[in-house]
Amino acid sequence: MANCERLEQYKEEITDLKRSVEEARAFAVSKQDLVIELVRIGTALSGQKDHELLLEMIVGLAKRFTNADGCTLYIKDEKEKSLRFDIVQNDTLGVKMGGQSAKITWPPVALNLTDGSENHRNVSAHCALTGKIIKISDVYSSDFDFQGTKDFDANSGYRSKSMLVIPMRNHDSEVIGVIQLINAQNIFTNEVMDFPDNEIEIVASLASQAAIAITNIQLISGLEELLQAIVKMVATAIDEKSAYTGGHVQRVANFTEKIVEEINQIKTGRFAEINFDEDQAKEIKMAAWLHDVGKIITPEHIIDKSKKLETIFDRIELIKLRVELLKKDSIIKQLKLKTDATSVDPEALDDLSDELRKLDEQFAFMKEINTGGEFLRDESLEKLVKMADCEIEVAGEKQPLLNDDELKNLSIRKGTLIDSEREVINNHAAVTLKMLEALPFPKKMSHVPAYAGMHHEKMDGSGYPQGLKAEQVPLPARILAVADVFEALTAADRPYKLGKLMSEAMRIMGFMVKDNHLDSDLCDLIVESGLAAKYASHNISERQQDDFDWAGKKYSV
Repeated sequence: MANCERLEQYKEEITDLKRSVEEARAFAVSKQDLVIELVRIGTALSGQKDHELLLEMIVGLAKRFTNADGCTLYIKDEKEKSLRFDIVQNDTLGVKMGGQSAKITWPPVALNLTDGSENHRNVSAHCALTGKIIKISDVYSSDFDFQGTKDFDANSGYRSKSMLVIPMRNHDSEVIGVIQLINAQNIFTNEVMDFPDNEIEIVASLASQAAIAITNIQLISGLEELLQAIVKMVATAIDEKSAYTGGHVQRVANFTEKIVEEINQIKTGRFAEINFDEDQAKEIKMAAWLHDVGKIITPEHIIDKSKKLETIFDRIELIKLRVELLKKDSIIKQLKLKTDATSVDPEALDDLSDELRKLDEQFAFMKEINTGGEFLRDESLEKLVKMADCEIEVAGEKQPLLNDDELKNLSIRKGTLIDSEREVINNHAAVTLKMLEALPFPKKMSHVPAYAGMHHEKMDGSGYPQGLKAEQVPLPARILAVADVFEALTAADRPYKLGKLMSEAMRIMGFMVKDNHLDSDLCDLIVESGLAAKYASHNISERQQDDFDWAGKKYSV
């Protein structure tokens, strides 16, 4: 009987031993897997571009390595001198906050007390300030102030106990955040236990790699923000060069962005299979912000040339002075005739009066055509040439009423620019391309120079600066071209005329589509999607906001 009892006892001991061996083996395998994963984690962290996903990944791994029930990740805010709650997770309570989950509304943890001294009462603040790892067996018995934790437990029915707080140091050994783990659990029984000392080094290694990954993302994000700010600063400077085109670049960039967003939503037709990812959308918008950067070298008096005779000033005033001299001569002749009582010639006086009236009419005519608002017809050009033949006498020398350059400028058929000035204006596209190609854009922005430099190309190859045809102009450049033309046509005013009515602007765009200058599908898109009308309602004057026709249909602003 005694032998049987001993046999049963041996069996139980053997069973317990086997269980212990299996548990030890499972524990060893588990730790081996964690070590292998820790080796791999550097690659995973460095490859993660999304800031929120990266933080969630860090919290998930920290919990897994320590079998912790919960984890809070704080990011240090240097400006506010505080620790910001970025991720909060607790498996028992089913809490997931921050990152891609629910928004965290808790106030940040101050690194300084109200009297300005360092906040060493709060365990996370103490960790951030000292850079020390803190391990606590029971937070309820700790010297740190855990009143907030106790209040949370009281409201949730939870019991916070063991805690491990690890600083996150970047490559400069600066603390950029804190990982706070709560309630380590036994891998077999799930009972709350102390955080094992042999796991602290593993979590510290994870925290270090995580800090470097976070810093890298912050650096990249900071550089991108700096680049965007510089680009917008340059664009603003270009807009400010002209009182007439102020805000043009910004409006083109914003409208370009709206077109890209609309294309991404389309499920049918030509654009159904096109979807611009986040990087591509940023690249296109960057090109839009920089599309007129070449105008930085364009003389202001050409950009702002609101009158045909305008250079640094409007030379119509010089012509006015010459006309006044001619009028003065006529008035002197009139006075002489009137004072010569012996030979007053009424007919001669009438001729002089007619001459004065004619001079006033001629100046009024030149002043009118100087605006460039209407197309200069052949008969008007002939009339102008005849006027130029008039002569005035200054200091005993005869001079033409109009010199060759003034006649050339007043003879402009449409607008206010002569051919050489038009070439200077058009050259901005080539200069844009040249300037941007000289910049070391990152790979994901490598198409910015091409897109920006093509915004004046036309589908039939008659555009500039390269004379590219439709198949050579990529969709982003076509989008930019449509946005640029639409903004220019609907602008509230231009140097030589008031802004066009919406109906006029869309009629001109219709002609440009028929002439194969603009992408017809894109023009249809901005109208049929309501983008054109919505833009007009926010960006053009009420006077311009009338109904318009497009492809046989009527639309309202």
